[in-house]
Amino acid sequence: MNGPRITIDVDEKPVVLEVRDLSVSYGKVGALHHLNLKINKGEIVTVIGPNGAGKTTLLCALMGLLPAQGEIVYLGELQGTERQVEKLVRQGITLVPEKRELFGEMSVGDNLLLGAFDRYRVGHRDELETMDQVFDIFPRLRERNEQMAGTLSGGERQMLAMGRALMAKPKLLMLDEPSLGLAPLVIKEIFRIIVQLKKTGVSILLVEQNAHVALQVADYGYVLETGEVSLEGPSSALADDPRVIECYLGLPGKPRLAR
Repeated sequence: MNGPRITIDVDEKPVVLEVRDLSVSYGKVGALHHLNLKINKGEIVTVIGPNGAGKTTLLCALMGLLPAQGEIVYLGELQGTERQVEKLVRQGITLVPEKRELFGEMSVGDNLLLGAFDRYRVGHRDELETMDQVFDIFPRLRERNEQMAGTLSGGERQMLAMGRALMAKPKLLMLDEPSLGLAPLVIKEIFRIIVQLKKTGVSILLVEQNAHVALQVADYGYVLETGEVSLEGPSSALADDPRVIECYLGLPGKPRLAR
């Protein structure tokens, strides 16, 4: 048969988020420069890099907290320049910020309910069922349900911040430095839960300075330096790259990152 041949990749996953030529500036100072990034459904994509590289700036731009130039395509639709946080949450994008930003004088349960507020406002009445699902993921939060958030340990606060984001039933969950300030055993538990969340079908954009743990759980990774992507690829390839090993893994001379 004559004519062009069409190849269909049956394993190709639908794209949840695609960022094209994204640039962000603080006044005249450029923070992100022509960044491209893609996240497929059910994937964990990590962005690693040093402090000041622009990792948090990227998340803030995606969440509509900073003006940006370029294209942001979410679920196949080009997003407009006027991106409002409430609308993005309603569309299925949530952010767990680095500082967690919990209400310390409110109970764990009330903090979780706040995560479902926008869904409640538009007519959904499944917040108690969703809370039970969050408690299944974070059993410790069930035990602390009546406790004030300000009295929780660092690991428990991170779990609560993640649980609150999940109350909005996101399609894309963005995590900013979830390991920050946590003990090694707690970090291990948090990242075990992140892998568990992936199995539910949610896509995860993981911004993390701890490249060792980030590359262990991610499917694909980007190395961000001074506002530009310097390297990208499958996480296993990045973990084997001598440049990543030397600069970010602190393992000079080690050929592989144990997976």
